[in-house]
Amino acid sequence: MFQNIQRNTPIEHIGVKHGVRIDMKRLDQIHPYISGNKFYKLKYNFLEAKQKGYTSILTFGGAYSNHIAATAYAAKQYGFTSVGIIRGEELVHQPLNPTLNFSHQICSMQLSFVSRATYKERHTLSYLEELQRKYPNTYIIPEGGTNTFAVQGCKEILTDHDLQHYDVICCAVGTGGTLTGLIESTSSPCKILGFSALKGDFLKQEIRQLTQKNHWDITDDYCFGGYAKTTPELIEFIHMFEHEYNIPLEPIYTGKMCYGVFNLIHKQYFPKGTRILLIHTGGLQAKSSLM
Repeated sequence: MFQNIQRNTPIEHIGVKHGVRIDMKRLDQIHPYISGNKFYKLKYNFLEAKQKGYTSILTFGGAYSNHIAATAYAAKQYGFTSVGIIRGEELVHQPLNPTLNFSHQICSMQLSFVSRATYKERHTLSYLEELQRKYPNTYIIPEGGTNTFAVQGCKEILTDHDLQHYDVICCAVGTGGTLTGLIESTSSPCKILGFSALKGDFLKQEIRQLTQKNHWDITDDYCFGGYAKTTPELIEFIHMFEHEYNIPLEPIYTGKMCYGVFNLIHKQYFPKGTRILLIHTGGLQAKSSLM
């Protein structure tokens, strides 16, 4: 399970701007559907579910969740049924957008739409116990896949070559699991810089509960209003980036991260000579939903 997937993660040179070298690690090329960081976040969760004898996988996400789509595909691929608890009432999402349609129609995931108030209970023991009763013999993966198994997997993203050749590692942040794995696999003077897809400082508090290291930071200056929100400026940047570098981006995570890095370089935030590695976290199925 997962071992038979070819982890093709080339590093592509983007360019040198204002004396700063920019490269990108193409996690989006690992697999067409279990893409990007989702490969690493799901790997040990699925191994745990299989080892414990579960027959179904349940997880949580929004209507444009990369995690929902990847989990649905992986579950079907490896012989599990799957359930997605989706934030927002069902009426809002009819007809299903491409992400949810792929998860439900192609991968046979059962979608359960819940109110935002109910969705906020996804971390509480009482709600998790209720779901366990409703869906017996089901392995529950948190929103975004973030737990200790996800961090274990994401520690494998960077190679020894990466650790020796870059000063700053940049990555988009949704729930914090990927960033925590990057933090745990590195040490100062290498800096890990996260670009939040969400507004607010709460992610910093959550990551501090997962790591004792402090060579990292998160900015929400480039979230463009919040999760799954876009602006014409962001979409124009993504089109420019794809045209110039022939690398596809999506507007929820990696597109915003790349915009933020380029903007910080323009502001001379990074000293000349800095070597930056961008992590492309995949999720390209979201492109058709929002662009």
